[in-house]
Amino acid sequence: MAGFRHRAPAFVDIAMVAYPSVTLLVDLSEGEGVVYETHGRHERGSVVVGLLPGDLRAAGWGVGECLQIRLEPVAAAALFGASDELSGTVVALEDVWGRDAGRAEDRLRAAASWDERFTIAVDILGRRLGAHPPVDPQVAYTWRRTLTSRGWVRVDGLADEVGWSRKRLWSRFRSQLGITPKRAARLVRFDYAAHLLAAGHAAVRVATESGYVDQSHLHREVTTFAGLTPTALAVAPWLAIDDF
Repeated sequence: MAGFRHRAPAFVDIAMVAYPSVTLLVDLSEGEGVVYETHGRHERGSVVVGLLPGDLRAAGWGVGECLQIRLEPVAAAALFGASDELSGTVVALEDVWGRDAGRAEDRLRAAASWDERFTIAVDILGRRLGAHPPVDPQVAYTWRRTLTSRGWVRVDGLADEVGWSRKRLWSRFRSQLGITPKRAARLVRFDYAAHLLAAGHAAVRVATESGYVDQSHLHREVTTFAGLTPTALAVAPWLAIDDF
């Protein structure tokens, strides 16, 4: 979780970089709040950002506050249901949680500190866990292996590890997490490369360490996932808070 406060009464327009999680953004601003735009679609206020949202931007005027909560897809499925309905989209939290979304916003907005907000958020999410069927253990295991290997895994090998056929693993993984195992590996590999770029490493070194064929391959993947060049991605402000 991370808390953001925008103090300056000026316009803000930030590119949000794809991340291997489903992201819950709770808008705690007074007034109009933040507008999120992707694929020509606009959502205002609190939203759920699915995996692979594409070229996503957050924009708004004036002073505002926002609570960001990143959820592994396995946890997101337990909170929001099968993530295939969220992938590639930005959905208003109210459309997912109904009236509970407004109640959650009110509790969080009334808190006296960010630490209190974090505690309240844990309570809210904890109460909703179990509202939907959990994903298959084999799917959860495959996601964890993909994450810990930084995307350097083969689907056939994972299928053998969980005792499923490649076709069954592909189908169940996609229906429950909203992404294919191969696409998940690419997203995790991209995320690792993005943070190396943000840390100041040269693109040629990042390509090698992240498992890309060459620098051109890295460039294509960065463009696909972020809509940015590697140079622009390296200074994207949304990556700057990840180590804190």
